[in-house]
Amino acid sequence: MSLLEAGAELDPQAFTITRADLVRYAGASGDFNPIHWSDRVATAVGLPGVIAHGMFTMALVARAVDTWTGPGRTVELGGKFTNPVVVPDDDQGTRLEVAGTVKEVADGLATIALTVTCEGTKVLGLPKAIVRV
Repeated sequence: MSLLEAGAELDPQAFTITRADLVRYAGASGDFNPIHWSDRVATAVGLPGVIAHGMFTMALVARAVDTWTGPGRTVELGGKFTNPVVVPDDDQGTRLEVAGTVKEVADGLATIALTVTCEGTKVLGLPKAIVRV
């Protein structure tokens, strides 16, 4: 079966996210919201701890899609943030995993249903990618 045939299961991609990654992303993006670096602030607003930036999470999802299909093929990428990606204050960080199943290939495009989890918990609802084949 070709990598982008309907029904193909794509090899899961795993990413480790540490607090140092969040600091670097904050600097690159300009998003210095303290929920991404301060446990005190994060818990004060009802979060379970410091969380990864949503767009950093989506960038890792995009990296997984590029690994499967090659860079520059993504036409659409989306999903709804349903659970936070909590990043502990240690050197191990947390693990984000992206899996995919090709649902349809038509008119030069493949639709990939994604599963995005952090430590076994789904963090995106209805995530999908549409890519050029």
